[in-house]
Amino acid sequence: QVQLVESGGGLVQPGGSLRLSCAASGTSADMATMGWYRQAPGKERELVATITYGFSENYLDSVKGRFTIYRDTAKNTVHLQMNSLKPEDTAVYYCYMRPYVSGRPRNPYWGQGTQVTVSS
Repeated sequence: QVQLVESGGGLVQPGGSLRLSCAASGTSADMATMGWYRQAPGKERELVATITYGFSENYLDSVKGRFTIYRDTAKNTVHLQMNSLKPEDTAVYYCYMRPYVSGRPRNPYWGQGTQVTVSS
């Protein structure tokens, strides 16, 4: 059974930093896109950042230059370094993994979510 376990959320002041981590078990992340989505109260879930198995990165415009995604394929982990955090970054952050088999995407897996609150 595939599981994605997130860690690293919490409360931080505006301008501060947090690092989110996600560990995948039950499958190999070698051929998978991994990343992070977020959902704020009353809003739809949105893509924050993804990284392919070829290490190509994609970011939400509002986090470019502040957030960095990186992965350790050998450890089946993906991380999101978040700097210069703003109150509008407050949301539940979800780890995401979409495996590829023979080059074709399969159904994605999701973590349980971790709360990030940016407030003074």
